Amino acid sequence: MGSHRRLAPSGFNRGAGAALCALSAAAAALGAVPASAAPRTDTRAEVDRLYQQAEEATQAYDKADEQAGRLRREVNDSQDRIARQQQRINTMREALGSLAGAQYRAGGLDPTVALLFSDDPEEYLDRASLLDRIDVRRAGQLGALRSAMRELAQERAEAAGKLAELEHSRRAVASHKAVVERKLAQARTLLNALPTEDRAAFEHASRGDGRADLADLTGVLPPDARAAAAIAAARSALGKPYVWGASGPSGFDCSGLMQWSYAHAGIHLPRTSQEQRYAGHQVPLSQAQPGDLVVYRSDASHVAMYVGNGQVIHAPYPGAPVRYDPVGMMPVSSVTRP
Repeated sequence: MGSHRRLAPSGFNRGAGAALCALSAAAAALGAVPASAAPRTDTRAEVDRLYQQAEEATQAYDKADEQAGRLRREVNDSQDRIARQQQRINTMREALGSLAGAQYRAGGLDPTVALLFSDDPEEYLDRASLLDRIDVRRAGQLGALRSAMRELAQERAEAAGKLAELEHSRRAVASHKAVVERKLAQARTLLNALPTEDRAAFEHASRGDGRADLADLTGVLPPDARAAAAIAAARSALGKPYVWGASGPSGFDCSGLMQWSYAHAGIHLPRTSQEQRYAGHQVPLSQAQPGDLVVYRSDASHVAMYVGNGQVIHAPYPGAPVRYDPVGMMPVSSVTRP
């Protein structure tokens, strides 16, 4: 992971570009601690690495979880269609059974023999004409039944494939979840091993030093109503906790906050930061406007919303609330305008 730029002692460089790294921001927070209280360099680097790996696993978890949800809905829809098709086939079989019974009762004898026993040849001919119509009708119903059964078999095969894919996605969700939890636990163990003074300094920095209320957005005007609505939603989430895998309203990870905020503007964003990177057209950081998505790291594993005056809103990492931060806290890989 690339090293983070060191923040000024105030922890707030308003002219820098937007930086948030849903978990790697932890290292940025460490960098904000005064040198006299800063944790050891090796511990800081290791915590930084663990938070980055946890962030990457979080985005993979979000993607797998979204896919599992989609497949679950598709499987449920398929099962409903299968049930309806099976009922249709049962009804068709019943109709064919009734038709076959009527034909047997009406024409069980050879037509020539039946004619010899008939008192009224015209009645026989009417009956024979009826049997012809019944045969034509039955042939059509048999064709429809065969078609329905083929459709049912295909639907069942597709449903079986979706169920297998769903099970694979469930395992992926569980695997990514285990990675996230393991990395976060390792980072917490390292932090707990720090001297009390160093740990307190880090915890103070991770709470943002009250920065949620410090961003100066005087004179900043969103470019349009959609951006204004998305920014208003993101600002309403200030102070909410970072919860990995969450997309609101009580907690968020980085991409979950962006998706939730833009949903309030009537725009559906993909679930992960990697997908959000391409959910619009990209512009240079120098041309960023309020409401743009700022994506970090070469692997696009963190995302934030630019709000103007060199500031972004984001969900940083566990233990830190949704807050404002400077855009230059870490390397920006792209800026996307939804």
